[in-house]
Amino acid sequence: MKKHLILKHSIALVTILVTVCCIFIITVTFFKLPEAQNKTNQKMGFDPITRSRKISYQDFNLGKFGEMMIEMLPQDLAFTVFVPSEEAFKRDLHLNVNDSLKQDKFNDTYAIVSRVLGFSAVPRTLCSVDLRFGEVLSYDSLSGFPLYVSKDVDGMFVVNRIRSEIIDVRKNEIVVHVLDGVIMDADFEQSVSYED
Repeated sequence: MKKHLILKHSIALVTILVTVCCIFIITVTFFKLPEAQNKTNQKMGFDPITRSRKISYQDFNLGKFGEMMIEMLPQDLAFTVFVPSEEAFKRDLHLNVNDSLKQDKFNDTYAIVSRVLGFSAVPRTLCSVDLRFGEVLSYDSLSGFPLYVSKDVDGMFVVNRIRSEIIDVRKNEIVVHVLDGVIMDADFEQSVSYED
């Protein structure tokens, strides 16, 4: 009889411990701890972007190729543009500001940048507050290329597996998000690598 009573109490003790642990895990998950600051943005001279902070276009340098992309769009219509960083243009498309903008190469550079714009622009506004962590939204770009947009744990956008560096830069009706890569389809990517 005593052995049966001890067994009942040990099962109750284990049940209580499991319940307390589950409540603790749910509480810690629900009350999110403060996030660490992103060191890469600090090195570039930018403050980490938060939901409450908006960056004005005048306070931000997109780089020459990013500027070219934005200038191709009508300024009075709502667009979201996922602009590659200057480093991404150089690394992925081999476009160098000092060389690619020379008069003999300008037309080729303009054609490449306008093609990238077709893959990267969506004719609607998408800000970081419009997307929750874990949610994936699908949009067609101007060229009809499918874009899958999600938000990572740091609050940054991930578009077709390319992470953003800076988000929510506004110029008139246009919202710009700077990516650490270039959005492109397989044919364009192959043509770029073929030119190497």
